[in-house]
Amino acid sequence: MNDRWKYQVKTGLPWGIFMTVFMAIYQMKEKPLLIQLNEGQFYFRLVCFLLFGVFVLGYSSWKAMTKRETKK
Repeated sequence: MNDRWKYQVKTGLPWGIFMTVFMAIYQMKEKPLLIQLNEGQFYFRLVCFLLFGVFVLGYSSWKAMTKRETKK
């Protein structure tokens, strides 16, 4: 794996996991955590957040980092 993909995974996965946990905690007012874990919507949201985090957020932060490094 090249450096760009390592960086994208390193930044995108924690963001996706954080957002999933945050949304689960936020929705605990309406549904208990065990019910959320048994629904397919929870896992769909997890996959969506992870994909968005790695591909969109990771790529945009990689581009910003390379732009900052070239300015130095």
